[in-house]
Amino acid sequence: MAEPREKFVAWVGAQILPHEGDVRRWLSRAGWKRDEIDDIVQDAYCRIAALVSIDHIQNGRAYLFQTIRSVVTDRLRQARVISIARPTELALLNVLDHAPSAERIVASRLELRRVQAVIQALPERCRTIFMLRRVDGLSQREIAQRLGVTENVVEAQAARGLRLILNALTEDDGGKEAVSRSQSDVKGSSRQRDR
Repeated sequence: MAEPREKFVAWVGAQILPHEGDVRRWLSRAGWKRDEIDDIVQDAYCRIAALVSIDHIQNGRAYLFQTIRSVVTDRLRQARVISIARPTELALLNVLDHAPSAERIVASRLELRRVQAVIQALPERCRTIFMLRRVDGLSQREIAQRLGVTENVVEAQAARGLRLILNALTEDDGGKEAVSRSQSDVKGSSRQRDR
C-alpha cells in the first residue's frame, strides 16, 4: 500500500536529509568527483522516492547508506573497468550496519511473544510475584509488604515461577501446555510430601 505523500516527505526530511552531508563526505573520501557525487545522491533519492512503503525501514541513515552503496555498486558494474586509482572505493563500501537482520528481529519478536504467553499462563500469585521481582525489580521484602505475605512465600513463588518458565521454554509445544504440566507435577510432588 502506498504511503501518503505528506508522511513520506516528512519521513525523508527527518530520516534521510540530515545524513546527506555524511554521505557526500564519505563519497568524497572514496575519490568521487563533485559532479559524480551529485549524480549518485540524486540516483539514491530517485530509488527512495520509488518506494511503495517505508514501514519496513528501521533506520533511515542505514537505509540511505545502503542505497548509496547499491548505486555505487551499479555504477562500478556499468563501468566494467575499475581504475587502479579507486581501489579504496570497494573497501569503503563495507560500512557496517549494526542493526539486526529482519530474520533476527522476527525471531526475537516470536520468542518474546512465547515468553509472554508462558508468563501469562503462570498461576496468578506466582505470576504477580514473578513480575514484581523480575520485571519491576522489587526486593523480596518490598513484595512481601505489598502483598501481605511472608518473604518465604515470595521466595518460593519467585523460584516456582522461574522453574515453570524455564521448563515451559525448554518444551517444544510453545509453553502453555508445559506450564500446565509443570504445575501438575509441582502439585503432585507437594501432595506426596504431605503424606
